[in-house]
Amino acid sequence: MIRLLMSDEEWAIFEPFLAAPGSSGGRPASNHRRVLDAVFWIARTGAPWRDLPKEFGNWNSVWRQFRRWSQSGVWDVMLQGFADSGGRADLLQMIDSTTIRAHRCAAGIKGGFRTKRLAGPEAAFRPKSTSG
Repeated sequence: MIRLLMSDEEWAIFEPFLAAPGSSGGRPASNHRRVLDAVFWIARTGAPWRDLPKEFGNWNSVWRQFRRWSQSGVWDVMLQGFADSGGRADLLQMIDSTTIRAHRCAAGIKGGFRTKRLAGPEAAFRPKSTSG
Protein backbone atom coordinates (compact mmCIF):
# COMPACT_ATOMS: atom_id res chain seq x y z
CA MET A 1 0.00 0.00 0.00
CA ILE A 2 1.36 3.39 -1.02
CA ARG A 3 1.06 6.24 1.44
CA LEU A 4 -0.40 9.64 0.62
CA LEU A 5 -2.60 8.70 -2.31
CA MET A 6 -5.32 11.09 -3.42
CA SER A 7 -8.46 11.17 -1.35
CA ASP A 8 -11.89 10.94 -2.98
CA GLU A 9 -12.32 14.69 -2.44
CA GLU A 10 -9.07 15.42 -4.32
CA TRP A 11 -9.95 12.99 -7.12
CA ALA A 12 -13.32 14.74 -7.55
CA ILE A 13 -11.42 17.89 -8.55
CA PHE A 14 -9.44 16.18 -11.32
CA GLU A 15 -11.96 13.60 -12.50
CA PRO A 16 -13.90 15.92 -14.87
CA PHE A 17 -10.70 16.73 -16.75
CA LEU A 18 -9.51 13.13 -17.15
CA ALA A 19 -12.57 10.90 -17.22
CA ALA A 20 -13.91 12.15 -20.55
CA PRO A 21 -13.90 9.38 -23.16
CA GLY A 22 -11.38 9.90 -25.93
CA SER A 23 -12.32 10.15 -29.58
CA SER A 24 -9.04 8.75 -30.85
CA GLY A 25 -10.56 5.30 -31.27
CA GLY A 26 -7.67 3.54 -29.58
CA ARG A 27 -7.69 1.18 -26.65
CA PRO A 28 -9.86 2.37 -23.74
CA ALA A 29 -8.00 4.37 -21.12
CA SER A 30 -6.77 2.65 -18.00
CA ASN A 31 -7.25 3.95 -14.49
CA HIS A 32 -6.55 7.68 -14.73
CA ARG A 33 -6.67 8.04 -10.96
CA ARG A 34 -3.81 5.57 -10.55
CA VAL A 35 -1.76 7.37 -13.24
CA LEU A 36 -2.37 10.74 -11.59
CA ASP A 37 -1.40 9.30 -8.21
CA ALA A 38 1.79 7.96 -9.79
CA VAL A 39 2.65 11.34 -11.33
CA PHE A 40 2.08 13.07 -7.99
CA TRP A 41 4.21 10.42 -6.26
CA ILE A 42 7.06 11.11 -8.70
CA ALA A 43 6.67 14.86 -8.18
CA ARG A 44 6.65 14.56 -4.38
CA THR A 45 9.60 12.21 -4.08
CA GLY A 46 11.75 13.42 -6.96
CA ALA A 47 12.49 9.79 -7.84
CA PRO A 48 13.32 8.73 -11.40
CA TRP A 49 10.47 7.25 -13.40
CA ARG A 50 12.10 3.80 -13.31
CA ASP A 51 11.84 3.78 -9.51
CA LEU A 52 8.04 4.07 -9.58
CA PRO A 53 6.55 1.40 -7.26
CA LYS A 54 4.89 -1.55 -8.98
CA GLU A 55 1.56 -0.67 -7.32
CA PHE A 56 1.21 2.21 -9.79
CA GLY A 57 1.76 -0.03 -12.80
CA ASN A 58 4.45 -0.10 -15.43
CA TRP A 59 6.61 3.02 -15.10
CA ASN A 60 6.89 3.40 -18.88
CA SER A 61 3.11 3.32 -19.35
CA VAL A 62 2.66 5.95 -16.66
CA TRP A 63 5.39 8.10 -18.19
CA ARG A 64 3.86 7.83 -21.67
CA GLN A 65 0.44 8.87 -20.33
CA PHE A 66 2.05 11.78 -18.47
CA ARG A 67 3.81 12.79 -21.68
CA ARG A 68 0.56 12.63 -23.68
CA TRP A 69 -1.20 14.79 -21.10
CA SER A 70 1.67 17.29 -21.19
CA GLN A 71 1.72 17.53 -24.97
CA SER A 72 -2.05 17.88 -25.28
CA GLY A 73 -2.25 20.61 -22.64
CA VAL A 74 -4.27 18.63 -20.08
CA TRP A 75 -2.02 19.81 -17.23
CA ASP A 76 -2.52 23.46 -18.16
CA VAL A 77 -6.29 23.03 -18.31
CA MET A 78 -6.37 21.16 -14.99
CA LEU A 79 -4.27 23.73 -13.14
CA GLN A 80 -6.21 26.64 -14.65
CA GLY A 81 -9.49 24.96 -13.73
CA PHE A 82 -8.27 24.44 -10.19
CA ALA A 83 -7.16 28.07 -9.92
CA ASP A 84 -10.46 29.35 -11.32
CA SER A 85 -12.55 27.15 -9.02
CA GLY A 86 -11.40 29.00 -5.91
CA GLY A 87 -10.47 25.71 -4.28
CA ARG A 88 -8.63 25.59 -1.00
CA ALA A 89 -4.93 26.14 -1.52
CA ASP A 90 -4.00 23.52 1.04
CA LEU A 91 -6.18 20.82 -0.53
CA LEU A 92 -3.57 19.90 -3.12
CA GLN A 93 0.11 20.37 -2.45
CA MET A 94 2.23 21.30 -5.45
CA ILE A 95 5.97 21.46 -5.83
CA ASP A 96 7.68 24.83 -5.81
CA SER A 97 10.63 24.55 -8.17
CA THR A 98 12.19 27.79 -6.93
CA THR A 99 13.72 25.92 -4.01
CA ILE A 100 15.76 23.61 -6.21
CA ARG A 101 19.38 24.72 -6.50
CA ALA A 102 21.66 23.94 -9.38
CA HIS A 103 25.34 23.17 -9.06
CA ARG A 104 27.52 26.26 -9.43
CA CYS A 105 28.85 25.16 -12.81
CA ALA A 106 25.25 24.93 -14.07
CA ALA A 107 24.57 28.45 -12.83
CA GLY A 108 27.05 29.97 -15.30
CA ILE A 109 29.99 30.66 -13.00
CA LYS A 110 33.05 31.89 -14.86
CA GLY A 111 36.19 29.85 -15.00
CA GLY A 112 36.77 26.21 -15.41
CA PHE A 113 39.07 23.50 -14.29
CA ARG A 114 42.22 25.02 -12.80
CA THR A 115 45.35 23.27 -11.70
CA LYS A 116 46.94 24.49 -8.55
CA ARG A 117 50.70 24.91 -8.63
CA LEU A 118 52.20 23.36 -5.53
CA ALA A 119 55.72 24.74 -5.95
CA GLY A 120 57.75 26.92 -8.27
CA PRO A 121 59.62 25.50 -11.28
CA GLU A 122 62.97 25.61 -9.45
CA ALA A 123 61.61 23.21 -6.82
CA ALA A 124 60.25 20.87 -9.47
CA PHE A 125 63.59 20.47 -11.30
CA ARG A 126 66.07 20.30 -8.46
CA PRO A 127 67.86 17.00 -7.86
CA LYS A 128 65.94 14.58 -5.66
CA SER A 129 69.05 13.23 -4.00
CA THR A 130 72.67 14.35 -3.64
CA SER A 131 75.77 12.22 -3.74
CA GLY A 132 77.80 12.09 -0.53
